[in-house]
Amino acid sequence: MGRGKIEIKKIENPTNRQVTYSKRRLGIMKKAKELTVLCDAQVSLVMFSSTGKLADYCSPSTDIKAIFEKYQLVTGTDLWNAQYERMQNTLKLLKEMNQKLRREISQRKGEDLDGMDIKELRGLEQTLDESLRIVRQRKYHVIATQTDTYKKKLKSTREAYRALMHELEMKDEDPQYGFVAQDPSSVYNGSMTMVNGGPPMFAFRVVQPSQPNLRGVGYEPHDLNLA
Repeated sequence: MGRGKIEIKKIENPTNRQVTYSKRRLGIMKKAKELTVLCDAQVSLVMFSSTGKLADYCSPSTDIKAIFEKYQLVTGTDLWNAQYERMQNTLKLLKEMNQKLRREISQRKGEDLDGMDIKELRGLEQTLDESLRIVRQRKYHVIATQTDTYKKKLKSTREAYRALMHELEMKDEDPQYGFVAQDPSSVYNGSMTMVNGGPPMFAFRVVQPSQPNLRGVGYEPHDLNLA
């Protein structure tokens, strides 16, 4: 039983429309390849889906540009004339803008001022004053930002210095090591032992050992001759 005839009109259901497009696109691509092989024809096929997706085919013996050139030659239609004119107009507009910008740059540098009247000169002066104001404002902002950064660094350095000094003072108030006189009697008498009329002799020993493995361990005193 054959398939029923399909009415040629737009398929309203998007899903069915996309499925039909995919199937018939593959079919027409297959027919184009068959024409190329069987009939030695030069075929170029370009399709765009409703979503803008491109599908194209061109015979291996040629390319799309050559096909378009042959089409223009046979039909007498210029496919590129309108595009060429648009490109020429765009190029002309860009050249005018470039010349205008170059002239403004030269005038801001104090050049090409001969053809300007008093009104144009006043406008240029106001423009330069406004530009100078913006540049100065930006410069002051950068200076203020750098100053704040340096102030923060200085404050951080001072706080670190105070912390180190406080730690050092705490160590001085609770010493773990110290110098003691060689002769214990000299400590009680408030005097220092003199050896052969020389300078006082001191011994260095642990006063308050902090490590547990050092407690109860005796240390021999060593004479430190202070010049």
